[in-house]
Amino acid sequence: MHKNWIILKDRVRDEWLDYNGHMNDAEYARVFSWAGFNWMEDVGFNDDFRKRYDYTIFTLESHICYLAEMKPKEALEVSLHILDYDEKRVHFFFELFGEDGKRAATCEQMLMGIDQKQRRPAPFPDELFEKIAALAKEQAELPRPKESGHVIGIRRKG
Repeated sequence: MHKNWIILKDRVRDEWLDYNGHMNDAEYARVFSWAGFNWMEDVGFNDDFRKRYDYTIFTLESHICYLAEMKPKEALEVSLHILDYDEKRVHFFFELFGEDGKRAATCEQMLMGIDQKQRRPAPFPDELFEKIAALAKEQAELPRPKESGHVIGIRRKG
């Protein structure tokens, strides 16, 4: 099974289903977004923090790989793995698991800290940076997921 930090548990909701009777592709993005919000809450990056520091986080890039169908009402959980970070960016890798440990999707994201007054990139406040660094250190020995850094394209033979 997975060893990454479980950041979200839920079920596939009826309103997430598409014409194929499984979870719509846009809903995977919603679930990964909620997982990111849960991470923010867990590390104390809440409304009070944003107001106190006049600071926020923007998503710069996101890449989802769909690996298996998620069926109606199927239990799901999302794990988080910090692949890398620096003073103002964090590189996340989320994995969505269905029932029986089925690996259903991955989402790689690059996030950046933003000074809200200037609407420009800015270093993480020390309090947040320390939490990111601590989690990254805990996860340093985890294997790098094969989908990370994946480039989209059509593979041609010969």
